[in-house]
Amino acid sequence: MSKRFTVAKISKGGANFEILVDPDVALRVKMGENLPASKFLVYEEVYRDSKKGIRANTSELTKTFGTTDIQDIALRILREGELQITSDQRRRLIEEKKKQIIDFLSKHATDPRTNMPIPPQRLELSLEEAGVSIDPFVDAKKQVPKILEKLRMVIPIKVGLNIFLLRVPSDSQPTLYRHLKSLGKILKEEWGQDGWWRCELEAPAGMITDLVDLVNKYTSGRGEVKPRGEAR
Repeated sequence: MSKRFTVAKISKGGANFEILVDPDVALRVKMGENLPASKFLVYEEVYRDSKKGIRANTSELTKTFGTTDIQDIALRILREGELQITSDQRRRLIEEKKKQIIDFLSKHATDPRTNMPIPPQRLELSLEEAGVSIDPFVDAKKQVPKILEKLRMVIPIKVGLNIFLLRVPSDSQPTLYRHLKSLGKILKEEWGQDGWWRCELEAPAGMITDLVDLVNKYTSGRGEVKPRGEAR
């Protein structure tokens, strides 16, 4: 396989589907850039096993994706599935995510003994000492709660927390619930008589903008987010 090829794949319904893609363009799409599949597809084919050259047949594509449109299927595989990236791409992505995490913590975290901000250099050294693993594809702020757990093992650190009150329609709740669990701690949840889901989420106070954007995205602007009281 040429060095300019890499694989994007997804498992659905117990079956694997793969496409061959340009690594650089595919990564841009994976990270959110809006480009047509023609820009990253090397061959306009969907494979069950790309190494063996085994193609998926039309009945398999229709059953799994509801269409035989290769362009549409390729976009879904790339966005929803796993992209194999080069070691250099992984290194660059992790470095960028690390910078974002350090920037967030340097603005919102303090040393509880002094209530003073923690310098970025100390945060970087502590990330290394704690053996923190950074996911190149997960939003930096979503990784903060788990990273804090590890950092607390090597340095005194606290982040100002707030409790956010959320109200979202039932059709948006399953997707939002998965995202919210990665952003903070759900303290309380209930279904209202109006059929809407409500919850109290404890999360870093600095994530208010991200929460509003997330709820607006998955509820088409119908959901509500507001902080309960002052940050602590």
